Amino acid sequence: MTTTWNLDPAHSTAEFKVKHMMITNVKGQFTGLTGALTLDEGDIANSKVEAAIDASTVNTREPQRDAHLRSADFFDVEKYPSLQFRSTGVKRTGEDEVAATGELTIHGVTREVVFKVEGPTPPAKDPWGSTRIGLSAVTKINRKDFGLTWNAALETGGILVGEEVTITLDVEFVKA
Repeated sequence: MTTTWNLDPAHSTAEFKVKHMMITNVKGQFTGLTGALTLDEGDIANSKVEAAIDASTVNTREPQRDAHLRSADFFDVEKYPSLQFRSTGVKRTGEDEVAATGELTIHGVTREVVFKVEGPTPPAKDPWGSTRIGLSAVTKINRKDFGLTWNAALETGGILVGEEVTITLDVEFVKA
């Protein structure tokens, strides 16, 4: 049986982390998420997901850094207002694990990535009568592969912003 689920942005997060000054990770998140999941419960391989994130909603809890991330040095939100993912293949890798391969577009550049997905959770009714499921997904990318090349050299050697970025999604879907 195939069902359609809409992403609930109020109960979903998209986070990223990247090394700062080669010392520690800085985390940020986006709040402007939309998307849909077509779930084939009989054969997970026939499932599909599409999602978009409003790049202007980036939040690292530091207004100057957020403004820099929205600028042409990074996301260039005026030219590329959204980050997008469209699955091209889904396969079960464990009892509650799935690999979702797809096209990730950031900064106008599209690359294939694989998200390691936990879930979906069993469907549950909410207090308003809707049915919900949740899942978590993670992948790592090299930001330079997406044209996000800005950096600064440190006096002590090394770079200000790491190249490897971990993307983590915790999303909730409502049955359409």
